[in-house]
Amino acid sequence: MAYSVDYVSEEENFDEKIQTPGGVFYVDGGSVLYLIGSTMDWQEDDFTAGFIFENPNAKGACGCGESFTV
Repeated sequence: MAYSVDYVSEEENFDEKIQTPGGVFYVDGGSVLYLIGSTMDWQEDDFTAGFIFENPNAKGACGCGESFTV
């Protein structure tokens, strides 16, 4: 599986809506069970900027943190 952050203009059927102070996020309904307990945060340093994910369900991940196994 892989994490994907995309802009959406409207909610799809079965999407999970998450409202945060930073904005509204939608999680694909088919992915919700794999993401329970996960956190997403924005991180910036001198070399990169982007979302980071912490997923307690992940059994393994690639070196860049973009894909994972459950």
